[in-house]
Amino acid sequence: MKTLKAPRTLTRATAAATAVAALLALTACSSKAKDDGESDESAGGVKTGDGVTSETINLGVLTDMTGVYATLGKSVTQAQQLYVDQANADGGICGRKLKLTVRDHGYDPQKAVAAYTELEPKVLGFAQFIGSPFVAAVKQRIDGSKALVLPQAWSANLLGSPYVRVIGSTYDLETINAIDFLMKEKGLKKGDKLGHVYFEGDYGESALKGSKHMAEDAGLTVVEQKIKPTDNDMTAQVSALKKAGVKGVVISAGPRQAASLVGVAAAGRFDVPVIGNNSAFAPQLLATQSGPALMKNYYVASPTLPIGADTSAAKKLVADYKKAHPKDSLDNGVVAGWTAASVFGEALKKACGDKDLTREGVDKALLTLDNFDSGFGVTQNFTDPKAPSSKESVILQPDKKATGGMKVVRQPGAAKAAESYTAGG
Repeated sequence: MKTLKAPRTLTRATAAATAVAALLALTACSSKAKDDGESDESAGGVKTGDGVTSETINLGVLTDMTGVYATLGKSVTQAQQLYVDQANADGGICGRKLKLTVRDHGYDPQKAVAAYTELEPKVLGFAQFIGSPFVAAVKQRIDGSKALVLPQAWSANLLGSPYVRVIGSTYDLETINAIDFLMKEKGLKKGDKLGHVYFEGDYGESALKGSKHMAEDAGLTVVEQKIKPTDNDMTAQVSALKKAGVKGVVISAGPRQAASLVGVAAAGRFDVPVIGNNSAFAPQLLATQSGPALMKNYYVASPTLPIGADTSAAKKLVADYKKAHPKDSLDNGVVAGWTAASVFGEALKKACGDKDLTREGVDKALLTLDNFDSGFGVTQNFTDPKAPSSKESVILQPDKKATGGMKVVRQPGAAKAAESYTAGG
C-alpha cells in the first residue's frame, strides 16, 4: 500500500492574496460575458446552457494534486469521479452522461485563478474548488457567471452567495462545537484559559471568531498564538501556552502543525487536550513519531461522520472506493468529495424535473434542498445562502486501527452556543 506524505507547507497567505489580486486584474476581462436569458431548448423541452449538451453535463474540478493539500485533493477528486462513473453506469442524469474536467492548481494562487478563468465558460459549475482564499478571490465573478461552486473550504467569508455554497458547518461554528466538547468531556470549565493556535488569514481568523464567541458565552479566556503557514515547529507556541496555564488548546492550522503541537506538548509533559478543525489532520501522521500522542490527546471536529463510520452508506463507499483505487489509502477527503458530488447530482436531478439545466435552473434547484443526507450522519439544508448547510459537528479521535484513521467519540450535534450563533458574526 502506497503511503502518501504529509502535506508540505502553504505559501504565505499575504503573498497569495497579493498574487491573486494581480492575476485577477489581468484575467477579469477574459471571462465570457453572458446574458441572463442565454439558453437552448433541447430534446424533451429541457432548457440548457453553458457546459450542457444533449449528451453531456460537464462539471469543473479545481483541485490540489501536487501542493500542500495533495492528499486531500487526490481523495476528493477520485471520490467525485467514482460518483460520476456510478451515475453514468445507471444511465446518467437527465439522459446525459456526467463529465469532470479537472485542473490541478497545486495550491498556487496564479494557477487557481487561471484554471477558473479557463474552465468557467466551458462547465455548468464546479463540484470542487479547494482553497478558500482562491474561492474568495473569484467570488464576484462567480456571482456574475452564476456557475455554482461547491468548495472544499469552510471559511464563513464564503457565505452570502447563492452560487458559492459551503457544505457543513463553517470554521467558526465548528470551533464552537469543538470547545463545547472540551468543556463537556475533557474538563475545561468556566474561568479556565484556552489556547488557540491559528493560521493568519481566512481559515484561522474565521475559527478564532468561534473561540472568542464561545469564550464570552462560557466564561473562558482565550490565549492566542497566531502562526504563519510556513511555521512547522510549534515548540515556542507550546512553551507560551504552558506558561500561560491553559487547560485546553484549539488548533486551526494544517496537519503538520497539529502533529508538531501535540508531539512537543507530550514530550514536555504538557498534558492538555488539543482539538483541531477538520483540515488539521491527515491519517498518514499516525505513522510518524507523533502518532501515539495524537491517539492519546488529540481530537478533530468534522462536518460529517468519517469514512470508517458504521453506516451502510460508509461501508458501501469504502468497498467501492477500495475496488476502484486498491493501492490508495482512505481518508475523510473521500467523504468530502462524495458528499459534494452527491449534492450537485441531487440539484441536477431536481433541475431536470423542472426542465431547466441552465446555471440559473440548477442554482434554483439547490435552494429547494432542505433535508439532504449523503449517508454520513449530518442533514444538509441549502435553502439559505447566508448560512452554512449545517451547524453540526462530529468529534473524531485519531485511531490507527480505524478505517481512515479516525473513530467517532461524539455523534453529530450542535452546541447550544452554536445554535444561537450567526456564522461569520
